[in-house]
Amino acid sequence: MDKMTASPLAEQIAQKLRRDILRGKLAPGDPIKERDNAVDLGVSRTPLREAVRILAKEGLVQLRPARSPIVADPSLKEVRDSVMVLKALEILSGELACREASDAEIAEIRDLSERHLALSETAEGDALIELFEIDMAFHTAIARASHNPALAETHAAYLARMWRQRYLSAVQRRARERVRTQHENIVRGLETRDPARVGAEIDAHLSALIVNLTRLFELRESGRDLTTNEKDIE
Repeated sequence: MDKMTASPLAEQIAQKLRRDILRGKLAPGDPIKERDNAVDLGVSRTPLREAVRILAKEGLVQLRPARSPIVADPSLKEVRDSVMVLKALEILSGELACREASDAEIAEIRDLSERHLALSETAEGDALIELFEIDMAFHTAIARASHNPALAETHAAYLARMWRQRYLSAVQRRARERVRTQHENIVRGLETRDPARVGAEIDAHLSALIVNLTRLFELRESGRDLTTNEKDIE
């Protein structure tokens, strides 16, 4: 069963597990034990299995024959490779959106940028999840505004695969000013229908992500707890 046909309960469980992965409550390599999680969540094993399959399709969970699934733990090379593909998809999405997006769609993207701006300066704790979800909605809205369903679908798949890595990068306080500026410049490029400007800003935005993630991997190798030292990481 895939995400399009999963039950509403399975979707709710998947969202709960997804947030636990973002917060680090479920860390890379941790097993997702069917019995324990079903009891903790007060659900039967069937919707839990459906939820795990959703997360496996997104690349957040790795399924294992006859063993508990585990939270995915991609290598730095795998992450960099995915970001390179994601960057190409987002640049193309932005360039197409300059030509194909309606004024209403661009206004929606502007609204998401402003909501992110309003929250980003003060977000802490659980508000970081909301901040991140607005950030990802911003990028998703641009992909949809390309009016290319195949592109939007592929973008969604790669965005889901990068969910935890993008979260760890996006919530760093010292990176937020850069993100706010780049989002604003992307929106202005869309509003003026300037594909060169939009493409250049998205390129810079995703190139900075690669730099941030490389640094995060280095910190992880040194034993830093990335979920509790978010303010101190560049």
